[in-house]
Amino acid sequence: MSERPPISPRSPRAALEPEQVPPPPRRSERARNPFVIFGNAVITIILVLMIGAGGGYFYGRQKIEAPGPLQEDKIVNIPSRAGMTDIADTLQREGVIDNNRWAFIGAVFALKARSELKPGEYLFQKNASLRDVVGTMVEGKVVQHSVTIPEGLTSEQIVSRLSDNDLFAGTVREIPREGTLLPETYKFPRGTSREQVIARMQQAQKRVLAEIWERRSPDLPIKSPEQLVTMASIVEKETGKPDERSRVAAVFVNRLRQKIKLQSDPTIIYGLVGGKGTLGRPIKRSEIQQPSPYNTYVVEGLPPGPIANPGRASLEAAANPARTRDLFFVADGTGGHAFSDTYDQHQKNVAKLRAMEKQIQNDTVEPADDPPPAAASGAPADTAPTATTIKPVPAKKPARAAPAPARQGAAQSTTSPPVVQQ
Repeated sequence: MSERPPISPRSPRAALEPEQVPPPPRRSERARNPFVIFGNAVITIILVLMIGAGGGYFYGRQKIEAPGPLQEDKIVNIPSRAGMTDIADTLQREGVIDNNRWAFIGAVFALKARSELKPGEYLFQKNASLRDVVGTMVEGKVVQHSVTIPEGLTSEQIVSRLSDNDLFAGTVREIPREGTLLPETYKFPRGTSREQVIARMQQAQKRVLAEIWERRSPDLPIKSPEQLVTMASIVEKETGKPDERSRVAAVFVNRLRQKIKLQSDPTIIYGLVGGKGTLGRPIKRSEIQQPSPYNTYVVEGLPPGPIANPGRASLEAAANPARTRDLFFVADGTGGHAFSDTYDQHQKNVAKLRAMEKQIQNDTVEPADDPPPAAASGAPADTAPTATTIKPVPAKKPARAAPAPARQGAAQSTTSPPVVQQ
């Protein structure tokens, strides 16, 4: 058993005094170096900044990825030359982003998209995040609006429609040549210039015409693509029934082969009103004999140019008409036509139509006690009476009746009653 060292006795006074603690060891000369102190401070600051940056990155990422306040899909127009603050104000006003517009500006900087935001009309999805909003504008995913140009309109009518549509910008400097625009459904972003629309329609027409011309019937009595467009424009104005186009084209092609006048009523109207398209009244008897390059009751063969802008289907029909011997067609009273290859059969078809018209008139019109004279209707004395009357011709001379009513959205020139009974 070890013995403890003896404890030296202390005086009462000494016992009351605090025990002396040895001083701490002095810092080394290296630790007291100013460069070391500065370096430690820098490291501390860097660590603090790193922790702050990490926290900021985590918070910013959450903010950028978080669902936005938009309650449903919405189209918003971002005007051209708008600054970032203006864009943020627009998005905030439209409810695409929340009231903190600086979050959007911060997201733009974070995503390095400051110089890549594009103006335009955008569709923002429901609850679109800031990343979605910025990404949509960077990629330029503008809304595409469908615009349908009906078949059978003249170039002047098409330009008028484009001018009335506030989707487009600018003006059309010059009316395009007749037949050079392809009626179709196109998609354009808001703000597209009207000249760009015209150019696109012209390019589409050239492409489609070239394709169809290459596939045309080898024995077609048409010498050029331009003449094909002229023929197709007549077919377009003569019938609104898709299944009749090739047969109507066959009638005119057969007449060309046999050197017979086409006698197409819409050509008369175009010769009278040009690009306006609509006559607004029946054709007069005097106008049927009136010399005009477009009056195919007077001139031989095709008129000098198209009378409208035909669609793809009419171009196809003109290039590949039905294999028939038909030379005549007359309205059948049901919206279509009755076709025939002899004048006698044509006259019978006309008689059927007359009987049908008479029956309808007897069923719907009560006879007046004292019928007024014909001129009392207020129409000009030399105005053609009805849209289905036939101009008689000598035996073996082809004749035809007025066409069926125009299609929805067409120029409606075919509603005028051009052919009259002497």
